[in-house]
Amino acid sequence: MAELTLPMFPLNSVLFPGMTVPLRVFEDRYRALVHHLLRIEDPADRLFGSVGIREGYEVGDHGAQSLYRCGVRLQLTECERHDDGTFSIEAVAHDRINLEHLDPRDAYPVGHVDLVSDDDVDASPELVERARATLVAYAAALAQLRPTDLGSAPGDPYWLSWVLAAAAPLPMPDRQMLLECTDTAERLGRGIDLLRGELRAMNVIPSLPASEVGRTRWSPN
Repeated sequence: MAELTLPMFPLNSVLFPGMTVPLRVFEDRYRALVHHLLRIEDPADRLFGSVGIREGYEVGDHGAQSLYRCGVRLQLTECERHDDGTFSIEAVAHDRINLEHLDPRDAYPVGHVDLVSDDDVDASPELVERARATLVAYAAALAQLRPTDLGSAPGDPYWLSWVLAAAAPLPMPDRQMLLECTDTAERLGRGIDLLRGELRAMNVIPSLPASEVGRTRWSPN
């Protein structure tokens, strides 16, 4: 598969396919990135990439060493320009990418990336049903603590696995592990175990912080 170039917006978080992500854009280089995307006529082509920042906050000449390699390709879907020149945007994460090289020398970082091949999505109906039931139970328990919308549980095993991954309250390295997992059934199984563990913990400590996914919508589109 040919290498692609994408504007890059590294974040201190790990995103999953299907997530709708709100971002506040205030740094000059990422404001330049948004300006670039808005100049693209077809909204479907307003694409950029994001990978998680492993450590630190800056992506300078050596900053690529601090980035995870596996991330996502996103589409800019909503944009509000503020009087101070900043933006509030929303983007939908589509497919996964591997970052081969980051060039930070332009007005905004540009990544040379490869698209990650789709998973083997063979998952048994029993596993899918267990995953859906676990997600429903977790959403109900979370709703008792705070207003939360995890969205509906999709029937497709591939997308369901990403919903479970996004819902699981995990530290960044564990979220990255799920993102890099290329087996849908394995990711479903891990998601089930993680959410069931969280349900047990919530029964003991009802105020236990769950996940930021309540502020992040999910869409397979």
